[in-house]
Amino acid sequence: MKNELFSLGPFTVYGYGLMIAIGILVAYVTAEYRAKKHGLDPDKIFYLVIWAVVGGFAGAKVLYFLTRLKDIMENPRVLLDLADGFVVYGGIIGGIFSAMAYCKIKKMPFLKYFDLVMPSVALAQGFGRIGCFLAGCCYGRETDSALGIVFHNSSYAPNDVKLLPTQLISSGLDFLLCAVLILLDRKKKGDGQIAGAYLVLYSIGRFILEFYRGDLIRGNVGALTTSQFIAIFVAMAGVVMIAVRNGRT
Repeated sequence: MKNELFSLGPFTVYGYGLMIAIGILVAYVTAEYRAKKHGLDPDKIFYLVIWAVVGGFAGAKVLYFLTRLKDIMENPRVLLDLADGFVVYGGIIGGIFSAMAYCKIKKMPFLKYFDLVMPSVALAQGFGRIGCFLAGCCYGRETDSALGIVFHNSSYAPNDVKLLPTQLISSGLDFLLCAVLILLDRKKKGDGQIAGAYLVLYSIGRFILEFYRGDLIRGNVGALTTSQFIAIFVAMAGVVMIAVRNGRT
């Protein structure tokens, strides 16, 4: 609800950036802790997170630009806007491929680390969505529901209008997903199944939640939003991973 939290001299601390930073830090700490319990090298986690974060931000930005190709063709200066505009699925895909590249270079078992970090990724996303709420982006549709919230000074959401708090709903689902993945990890039958479960469960939640989003600059493929279209294929990939990796290590 308030993106500019406080200032220290000439520097302003923004809620969105702070929550992203907290999410990355918490993801790193939890992944490192769980690496020790799983017999994996915790010293590799720091660089794995760095690679995933860099690839994630790059992927999120590229997919955002793809959703705004029409605007870019009319005004190429849109490409200079590097601070705003990210698509989460681009971040997930970019982060996965960057982590895969790092594991290949370091000759690390990718699927084991993939399973390890995905609960932490869900946790980081939960904090990130709180940042979205503070900034006012990724807002929901207008509503008369008692759950509705009103922004008054947002640069993104319509002000003085009652909206569904899709950011907080998404955050809660991400935290729940983290807990579910950790529980499933205790019973997995093969490496890659926890990552597959993340892809399936996150995609289902995102597909449904998209119906309640109110922000329009997200692109679409036919009747589906860009994220819904991608969610279908990501969920299918997750199902294949779970099935193929059943009983394999």
